Amino acid sequence: MSIELKVPVFPESVTDGTILSWNKKPGEAVKRDESLAEIETDKVVFELPAPADGVLEEIIEDAGAVVASDQLIGRMREEVVAESTGEPEAVAVGETETRSAEEPFATPSAGKLIRENNLDIHSIQGSGSGNRILKEDVLAVLEQGPTREVKTPAVKTSPPGTRTTAPPATDRPQQRVPMTRLRARIAERLLEAQQSAAILTTFNEVNMQPVVDLRSHYRDAFEARYGVKLGFMSFFVKAVIEGLKRFPELNASIDDTDIVYHGFFDIGIAVSSQRGLVVPILRDADRMEMADIEIQIGDYAGKAREGSLSLEDITGGTFTITNGGVFGSLLSTPILNPPQSGILGMHTIQQRPIAENGEVVIRPMMNIALSYDHRLVDGREAVQFLVAVKGIIEDPARLMLGV
Repeated sequence: MSIELKVPVFPESVTDGTILSWNKKPGEAVKRDESLAEIETDKVVFELPAPADGVLEEIIEDAGAVVASDQLIGRMREEVVAESTGEPEAVAVGETETRSAEEPFATPSAGKLIRENNLDIHSIQGSGSGNRILKEDVLAVLEQGPTREVKTPAVKTSPPGTRTTAPPATDRPQQRVPMTRLRARIAERLLEAQQSAAILTTFNEVNMQPVVDLRSHYRDAFEARYGVKLGFMSFFVKAVIEGLKRFPELNASIDDTDIVYHGFFDIGIAVSSQRGLVVPILRDADRMEMADIEIQIGDYAGKAREGSLSLEDITGGTFTITNGGVFGSLLSTPILNPPQSGILGMHTIQQRPIAENGEVVIRPMMNIALSYDHRLVDGREAVQFLVAVKGIIEDPARLMLGV
């Protein structure tokens, strides 16, 4: 039976995508859920899975083609495929094969690169969950390249007093590559935010000692119970939600001449990936426990590294938190994620002297920054929001008491 292969239905905010590559050739056998193609939109790169076992019959749209939502791009023929040979054949009903625990496993895009470059899969260290080999792991190996012996040219000596000039530089390589759709979209949205919103930023600093002490005291018990480490981000998510409840303008957005106040809290967490910055969403974060927040953030971080975030994962959001501190940033001005009206920037924790009860003490301090749309949010509300976040982080017991 012939099966049509169509582009998945995009959300309204995505108009089209580009086929990055086909992972199979016409006539090759495929297994159900095996990746047939990779498609890049301006939000995310996703894989087109095979809907059944069979053989790829026809590729209608080649790599590089711009495709629309639900567009026909290929056809496959449904057949039963033997996993051991990769060739179509009949197998007994209920017969299964399992993969050896020692056998390396690569994602479809990584496997394609390994085959194309004749690499030994056993020599590649996987960084994905369960030591799974990701596309980035293969690219890292390819970037190293083969070692070459570099011959140093003989140095000619000149008589004393002779002036010499350096030889002209001949090895000045440069490379021109097209901007990815995701990077182009990031650039477009950054310009859009700066041109369409009146962005201002207010700053404050937070004494992280109470949270540091709390994490140290409950770290082991928390991890033993929930199977995830207790990080700083869950504290800030909870503090931000309390601040948004007090100052709903920062959880609102402008739609033409209307102000849309959101009665829910979908918090975007900026995550760095190989292809650029993406912002997956913690939906209804006000209903999540701290363990749920940490688990969800860890899951999103893994998906970002593997390039497997879905469009649903990164669509929407009412407020964003970004942590430049993981890269060592001491202070920055985050840019709004339109149409949101606020974004909180966290920064690196630094031991600094501060005054406490008339004495100078050393404390782990963090700078925080709030960028906001001044068309919707006044300076007073922005400053008070940041003070509220600071107060909750410096006295985390308030999270439990709701004060």
